[in-house]
Amino acid sequence: MIQNFCNECGTKLYLKDLDKEGLIPFCPKCQKFKFPMYNVAVSMIVKHEDKILLIKQYGNPFYVLVAGYVNIKEALEDACVRELKEEMNLDAGCITFNRTKYYEKSDTLMCNFTVDVADISNLAMNEEVDSYSWFSFEDALKNIKENSLAKYFLTEYINNL
Repeated sequence: MIQNFCNECGTKLYLKDLDKEGLIPFCPKCQKFKFPMYNVAVSMIVKHEDKILLIKQYGNPFYVLVAGYVNIKEALEDACVRELKEEMNLDAGCITFNRTKYYEKSDTLMCNFTVDVADISNLAMNEEVDSYSWFSFEDALKNIKENSLAKYFLTEYINNL
């Protein structure tokens, strides 16, 4: 997605040739190239022992992975810790990177991780989560939203165990 206006000064951008990069949006006021920007989010395969946590949100009838946007200047792993604590009141243990995939509908780079959770005794949903369930790996695949990025990440994770 090409930006139309400078994110620093608001001036209308135009495409300018940049050596070895091609046509890149350029701000004539700031005299800077403005490389395309997009959102960044994390999604998590939350594991406790041999179970995977799936959640339902915003009145939707399907299960998905715990996920959330990354704040400015926030490391991806820190976003995993924060989102898991905010949404489910769980403390992240070992965090392992899995893969990324661009999600065009929301112009977002989704970064998927596996997060191990040792203690689930304080589990409590916040207002963003309608319900949750713990599933075996096999049942998680059967219950996660079909044709979703969540299913893609979970399938790839399980296939690479």
